[in-house]
Amino acid sequence: MKIYKSFLFFGIFSFLTGITYSQNATEIIKKADKKFRGNSAKAEMTMTIVRPTWKRTLKFKTWGKGNDYSLALITYPPKEKGQTFLKRKNEMWTWNPKISRLIKMPPSLMSQGWMGSDYSNDDILKESSIVNDYSHKIIGSEKIDGIDCYKIELIPKEDAVVIWRKLIKWISKEEYNQMKSEYYDEDGYLVKTEISSSVKLMGNKKIPTHIEIIPAEEPNHKTIVDINSMIFDIPINDNFFSQQNMKRVK
Repeated sequence: MKIYKSFLFFGIFSFLTGITYSQNATEIIKKADKKFRGNSAKAEMTMTIVRPTWKRTLKFKTWGKGNDYSLALITYPPKEKGQTFLKRKNEMWTWNPKISRLIKMPPSLMSQGWMGSDYSNDDILKESSIVNDYSHKIIGSEKIDGIDCYKIELIPKEDAVVIWRKLIKWISKEEYNQMKSEYYDEDGYLVKTEISSSVKLMGNKKIPTHIEIIPAEEPNHKTIVDINSMIFDIPINDNFFSQQNMKRVK
């Protein structure tokens, strides 16, 4: 009986003080990350960049495999059509067919806007990992667009090379979708907010298909991404993610 009471007390104490939050939070983040990545994935998306006096639309395809490989291909507009971006483990390149030039991207470019949008190169190429590069802690529970979500704080690990000092993510409790994310800079200021909605069945998974990135200090600026199609766990050879394939992928 004494042993039982000791375990009961420890369980209640851990729950109240949040000691078990770190492990639980990490499992939630793993499930959310795994759901959107799968073992591999292929998607077609439309991006709309909105500014106070103009609007611009891009269309692109992406392929990804685990945390190490990703490839993005611009398919519209004609001016940028054929431009590709490749991540292969810790190395990244971009290929511009108009000038037949392959450029290796330094880590310093990861925080810059991808194709002039509010998405960073890191968002598209997934250089950093929300699972491996951050520590996780549940800090609350809130509803986003009527959906119950865990509110989780992500702080970079000491040896992690990342562009954000802190992330806060709202993960849906039922589907493990990332419904909202806040990104903070090295000084602790909010840089941008990502809001997801329109959950639909894509392949064999229900995921948000409408995503808006809203900068914190730039009124009337935002970037909208609509996922037109997405399939998961398709066979992709590692050799698909090569410099040679950057120049011929369609």
